Amino acid sequence: FNDLQHTITGWPGGKPNADDSTRPVPSKPFPKKVLIFSPHPDDDVISMGGTFIRLVDHGHDVHVAYETSGDFAVNDDVVLQQLDTVRELGFADRFDEVKRLIAGKVKGQPEPRELLDIKAAIRRAEAKAADRSFGLDPSHVHFLNLPFYETGGLKKAPLSQRDIDIIVKLLREIEPDQIYAAGDLADPHGTHRTCMEAVLGALEVAKDDAWLKNCHLWLYRGAWLEWDLGMVDMAVPLSPDELIKKRHAIYRHVSQKDIVPFPGSDSREFWQRAEERTQNTARLYDKLGMAEYQAIEVFVKMF
Repeated sequence: FNDLQHTITGWPGGKPNADDSTRPVPSKPFPKKVLIFSPHPDDDVISMGGTFIRLVDHGHDVHVAYETSGDFAVNDDVVLQQLDTVRELGFADRFDEVKRLIAGKVKGQPEPRELLDIKAAIRRAEAKAADRSFGLDPSHVHFLNLPFYETGGLKKAPLSQRDIDIIVKLLREIEPDQIYAAGDLADPHGTHRTCMEAVLGALEVAKDDAWLKNCHLWLYRGAWLEWDLGMVDMAVPLSPDELIKKRHAIYRHVSQKDIVPFPGSDSREFWQRAEERTQNTARLYDKLGMAEYQAIEVFVKMF
């Protein structure tokens, strides 16, 4: 009972000037340098949005790194709608040009790079809007565009040293005290697995760096599965207001809303999956005798 109770904390970055002997996160240093890795441009807010918001609100030096562009998950209709908006505002008119580009796509062939660049820009704008909604410093948003993803098609390239080197460079620039990464290996096209392998490969390269000796890696899970409670090392309760803030951040990813391009076997929208999953976790903690919360996000500590 005590072990499970001690996983619960409202201070994912550690509580300053507090006895941390039974807390999942050390109190020092405070504030911490935090780096959140997100495989796609929305996994951060879907999977750990409440914790992300809490870390920013507590004044930590929070960075987020979007590992892939997510361009392949944007529907053509979304591109045309965005370009139509730009045209209606009088800023530019590329609607007919891009419409012809879409009409010329060949099934089974990679999408035109020019079209993918537009889709990637849409997803970058959505990610920045989500981060802006809860006050993250815009200079702390990093788009890595890992090369393995940029094939223009459904099939991605194998992980390479180029991918790992990009992450190593960012790690050494920030020298984080905390790292959050998507630890789930289940997603429809394997991107989460490859991104996790890239982070672990980068940490292996940096294993002798001085900053890594006091750094901790926390794993969250994506939109498909949740950690078993017996594995959980940190549980962050969310208030009703924080759950709404998280939902609104997910809403900023307009291209992924209503019509989920790659839902897997689950037809629910991402915000619905996120809320129902975290609320179910809270109910499980409640049934085991813990305090009753609106929702709980859970993490496994790798080191």
